[in-house]
Amino acid sequence: MADGINPTSTVDLTDKFLVDPYQRWAERQDIPIHLDFGHDLLALETRPWDLYEARGCFAHCHGRGDFMANYVLEVPVGSKTRPIHHLYEAFFFVLAGHGSTTVWSPDGDKRTFEWGPKAVFAIPLNCEYQIFNGSGSEPARLDCTNDAPLTVNLYHNEDFVFNNPYKFPERLGSNNHFDGEGDLVPVNRGKNVAPVNIWETNFVSDLTNFKLYELNERGKGSLNISFVLADGTMHAHCSEIPTGRYKKAHRHAAGTHVHAVTGSGYSLLWYDGDSRFVEIPWRHGVMYAPPFWMFHQHFNTCDRPARYLACSLGSRRYPFISLRRKSAEGGGSISIQNGGRQIELEDQDPRIHRKWLEAIKETGVTSQMGDFFDEDAIMKLDKSKLTGVIQQPRSIGPAI
Repeated sequence: MADGINPTSTVDLTDKFLVDPYQRWAERQDIPIHLDFGHDLLALETRPWDLYEARGCFAHCHGRGDFMANYVLEVPVGSKTRPIHHLYEAFFFVLAGHGSTTVWSPDGDKRTFEWGPKAVFAIPLNCEYQIFNGSGSEPARLDCTNDAPLTVNLYHNEDFVFNNPYKFPERLGSNNHFDGEGDLVPVNRGKNVAPVNIWETNFVSDLTNFKLYELNERGKGSLNISFVLADGTMHAHCSEIPTGRYKKAHRHAAGTHVHAVTGSGYSLLWYDGDSRFVEIPWRHGVMYAPPFWMFHQHFNTCDRPARYLACSLGSRRYPFISLRRKSAEGGGSISIQNGGRQIELEDQDPRIHRKWLEAIKETGVTSQMGDFFDEDAIMKLDKSKLTGVIQQPRSIGPAI
């Protein structure tokens, strides 16, 4: 027996072993914690949240990983949140309602900007901010994708995270970055991959009409723009799927929160070797996060283009993790046959295209993908052998 150690004694390690400070903080907020593959953020139950003096809930996904999370903030009619600041980065996507946000800069100046549905804005790190509902008839509901798990677990000191006075003036950006203006930066990623366009700003007033740029690597006719918001370490991009088409499947690290913005359709998720899929419906308000290394694929089934917003850890400027760096260099658009993470259409399970053809038949949309597939032959496949859905998230119900 080692000196001073009694091998037969037991010690309660409840507070000293396998501690998750972020999870404990979330539980103490006394608001609902919803957990599933994805959620209809417009329908989730909220409760009064003292932190904001508003209403809220956590919208946690199985694929949120170790660094990222999501919560919903609801500001009642004619109300406002209390001023708040924190050391985690936060991207807000407006789900419903109209209002404004005031941000106090490190030198004490304040900037106020107005927003409506489908706006996106970022709070510069540790700046104090306050959110106002500008409507006298409807609540405002905002989604917040954030890296609170990374920050809270790293420091495991809530006073340090929420009451730290340190200022980051370099995060404010240019004077016009809260006016819906920004700076377009084309980035050449090398001779084997297409260049990408990055918009640096703090505020995008409407993702519906924001200008996107051609990025055919993920599917013919696809459009894309990447964002650097508030000089953050978190990444965001908006992509558009043309009518009569869909995106190629790919996989990546956990923590990418995908928000449907316009259009309708569905996404499929599966692990390599799975014979069945998880299906998530596509419409504004739905958000999900693919788990680590789980293939996922986005399908437009409606008669207009479909857009989505994806938020994750590791920006184009600050990749943070090695997989994000490889994605920024174009690795996410390289075929798995060549060591990448994308499934090219010629390597795709034929059941996937058959399922989509049946879906667009119901919506009256004509396929524009006959240049890649023998669609008559695919429709003759034995339907009894087609794979069904193994799970649809409980928190995403039918369209309301």
